[in-house]
Amino acid sequence: MRSAPDRLRTSTGMEGSLLVGMLMGLVTGAVAIGTAHLVAGLVNPGASPIVTVGQASIDATPEWLKGWAIRSFGSRDKLVLLSGIGAVLVLIALGLGIASVRRLWVGFVGLGMFGALGVVAALTRPAAEPIDALPALVGAVTAGATLLALHRRAFPTLRSAAPEPGGGAPPDLDRRRFLLAGAAGGVAAVFAGGLGNLLGHRFRADASRAEVVIPAPSSPATSTAGVELSVPGLGPYLTPNDRFYRVDTALLVPGVVAEDWRLRVHGMVDHEIALGYEQLLARPLIERDITLACVSNPVGGEYVGNARWIGAPLKDLLEEAGVLPGADQIVTRSADGFTAGTPTAVAMDGRDAMLAVAMNGEPLPLDHGFPVRMIVPGLYGYVSATKWLVDIELTTFDAFDPYWIERGWAERAPIKTMSRIDTPSPSAPLRAGRVPVAGVAWAQHRGVDRVELRIDEEAWIRAELATTDTIDTWRQWVVMWDAAPGDHTLQVRATDGNGETQTPERADPFPNGATGYHTVVVRVT
Repeated sequence: MRSAPDRLRTSTGMEGSLLVGMLMGLVTGAVAIGTAHLVAGLVNPGASPIVTVGQASIDATPEWLKGWAIRSFGSRDKLVLLSGIGAVLVLIALGLGIASVRRLWVGFVGLGMFGALGVVAALTRPAAEPIDALPALVGAVTAGATLLALHRRAFPTLRSAAPEPGGGAPPDLDRRRFLLAGAAGGVAAVFAGGLGNLLGHRFRADASRAEVVIPAPSSPATSTAGVELSVPGLGPYLTPNDRFYRVDTALLVPGVVAEDWRLRVHGMVDHEIALGYEQLLARPLIERDITLACVSNPVGGEYVGNARWIGAPLKDLLEEAGVLPGADQIVTRSADGFTAGTPTAVAMDGRDAMLAVAMNGEPLPLDHGFPVRMIVPGLYGYVSATKWLVDIELTTFDAFDPYWIERGWAERAPIKTMSRIDTPSPSAPLRAGRVPVAGVAWAQHRGVDRVELRIDEEAWIRAELATTDTIDTWRQWVVMWDAAPGDHTLQVRATDGNGETQTPERADPFPNGATGYHTVVVRVT
């Protein structure tokens, strides 16, 4: 006969049932996610329900909300989304667990619905395979078995999951058996999820990247003497990899292994080309400093960076394939199915468009496209800088709308002339006297010819510019300001190599990039 602490009777049964229901839901949900993640690690890490449902959420998010998330959270937007999904799943698991105490069928129906949602999300992803439905199916079935086992151990005397007529007292609870079963389920969920991570391709990709040796480029970058101004608060000329902005649609960074990587060039070409990673590295490589910018970058924003890239010239590869007349769009696809469309004429006009394999002296970081990404100077990233590149198709703009074009962004997206004040910042305390005002300006593939600073609506002051590296990189600038006490408004503008000055008209990033002068208000004491 069980002791009193082991069996809660009707005096505390309602409270006990509520707590057991909550724990039952949490353990069941953890087992579902852990098991699904384990199976995804075996078949396709990108088919994990958390990833597929999250990606579907990203795709379905209105553009204004996506833009707000990118501006507000930057590269942390994926973490925020995953945290939100996790919070919703916890609440749903709690609710289903509580409902399952008296009506077990409610839990089974809820798990079935979420399993079906996971299956649909997996099978509707780009390049989905039928096996991608397996993680969600196995997760749902395992979760159902877990729920049943926990329920039977919690309520061994219960013969029916239906409520008693008139809403009788809750069933007796067997706390000891339930806690043991719940602990076992929790351990199994953690073990399955951890093993799924170990099996995931990212760990293999990390190891693969560590083994890569990038050959010396046949055409190295030119000297960068004089391109960097020594001004406190001004960012470096070359942006370190760990500080380079990341904006993409990949909820889970694709773990592409270099040894398995293949690139297909096809479509409107004379003949198809297929390349492996070693074949790409064996081609003549170029090294160039190129500034990339995201179309979502607000005025004065940080979604722009300059790096030294090594890669194989894109034009050479396309000429080998033989681009057919009329093929005015290059559609590139990433390993996770993302698509971008680049004007063929731009990629072939002699600029240093490349299939990049290295960034700032090391193989591409996984977050920035390892093993291969595309770069076309002068175009915003959403039409030119596909990461985790696996496919190049020559086609037409009339025949295909890539990912962001389907969502209303501009079809052709040259980077606009822009400038930014890095120092002083609005929050920095300033003393009256000689103060450096400095920042960067960019107009990729046109170059920056002039930068001017205006203080309190007075005449524009021409800034001192660092040496030009190439027309595809940003330029640092500085103005020495005799700051007087009081509040002051600083504005900056740039003029590109074609003689066109950036517009003062304010515009949001959607649909083809933000415009306006970066304005900073400072207080001098």
